[in-house]
Amino acid sequence: MGSHNKKKKKKETVTRFSKEELYHDVKQEKKDTLDRKEYEKQLLKLEIELVKLQEWVKAQKMKVVVIFEGRDAAGKGGAIKTIAGCLNPRICRIVALGIPTEREKTQWYFQRYVTHLPAAGEIVLFDRSWYNRAGVEKVMGYCTNEEYEEFLRSCPEFEKMLIRSGITLIKYWFSVSDHEQEKRFQDRIEDPTKRWKISPMDVESRDKWVEYSMAKDKMFSYTDTKQSPWYVVRADDKRRARLNAISHFLSLIPYKDLTPKPFKLPPLKHDVAYVRPPVTDQTFVPEKY
Repeated sequence: MGSHNKKKKKKETVTRFSKEELYHDVKQEKKDTLDRKEYEKQLLKLEIELVKLQEWVKAQKMKVVVIFEGRDAAGKGGAIKTIAGCLNPRICRIVALGIPTEREKTQWYFQRYVTHLPAAGEIVLFDRSWYNRAGVEKVMGYCTNEEYEEFLRSCPEFEKMLIRSGITLIKYWFSVSDHEQEKRFQDRIEDPTKRWKISPMDVESRDKWVEYSMAKDKMFSYTDTKQSPWYVVRADDKRRARLNAISHFLSLIPYKDLTPKPFKLPPLKHDVAYVRPPVTDQTFVPEKY
């Protein structure tokens, strides 16, 4: 009888979460914020490598999918824009889907995402993805429990299918502390150019930190697989997070430098026989600045 009680007590201890575990995805190391000058210096080096990777993906006809997930205000969007900013938009696309339509709600759950997958020679960056079902839809009650459980069962199989088809699938989770998230929310409210980033759902989600922690942990337990692992990015410092994510992304795909070599432009040709219409016939934008 005594032995049975001990085993029961041990089980209860294992399933109990500490306050720190519930309120912090990853314990953030205390570091000084990376200096902007140093950040831009390191970013320039990485951007050159990203262009090399782009040319390699195009030449080898690779199909690359990079998923960016994490809590609101974790810095996913900034990292995505930084990666795409120096690349050819015909090769590197950003996919950020809105609320599904009534028709899409009746489709196979993964169907609306499949249409955005890359063709040969393309990179697709998902700003949130099919993992919406394991996060916001679960926590906010936008899906049934049956739909949620089915997603957890089918998602690993879906991703294995993508990988078998020749897609390189990379998944990043941006981890931000509750204190830093609150600070970023306040900054967005004070800045008129960023206020649009906070939706009523973001405000409602603010009181569900624990629920999101539990949903994230369960999602990882099902989908952090050997074939398709999650890579966690410490994101309390946005600059460090971007550099670390880009550097890691580059390390996952072996590539060679196929960027075009510098060349000389031929001299401009001027056809003196052509007389252009008067400049006064054109309508110019007022020069206020």
